[in-house]
Amino acid sequence: MITKTFENREDWMEARKGKFTGSRLKDIIVKRGTGEKIGFYETIAERIAQSADEENPMERGTRLEDEAIALFTQNTGKEVDTSLVIWEREDNSSIAISPDGFIGETEAMEVKCLSSARHIEAIVTKEIPEEYSYQVIQYFIVNDKLETLYFIMYDPRMPENLQLHVTKITRESQQEQIDFCLAYQKEKIAKIEEIINELTF
Repeated sequence: MITKTFENREDWMEARKGKFTGSRLKDIIVKRGTGEKIGFYETIAERIAQSADEENPMERGTRLEDEAIALFTQNTGKEVDTSLVIWEREDNSSIAISPDGFIGETEAMEVKCLSSARHIEAIVTKEIPEEYSYQVIQYFIVNDKLETLYFIMYDPRMPENLQLHVTKITRESQQEQIDFCLAYQKEKIAKIEEIINELTF
């Protein structure tokens, strides 16, 4: 065993980065399944990305959104409309989505500026974070003409070649979920309206 001694907490904290420590072990060991837990990706992030600051994650995401779309445009040549809009279904205005960007009615962009660990996880697994899967589906539910959604992940703390990660999602690949989620929403909205009518009349 090697013992390293430190004069201050800052140096001690810096020395812990990129290591499997006791407090991180619970976020690394996988008891069931084959996927990696977030601690695995945090360890990678600490080794290759700039340290995160204290900025509120939601504010950071809003601040970096335009930068992410500008880089997407630079890489693809696609001109993106970033007007502040809400899309609603023509047959039910209660079913809606607010696109981060769009190109006509057939292409849209959803931008996420998450932690470096989550960013790396998406790159390595080639999958979008699971908690955003329904948000992706909602784009296709609201806009029947939408053919492609670009799920854009951006992290300027990463090395330049890893800062922008784009996952292209097509309607065809999601059709079963689209149909299920649309029917589910319509059923729940009808139930909500029924309860409101009972309570207000």
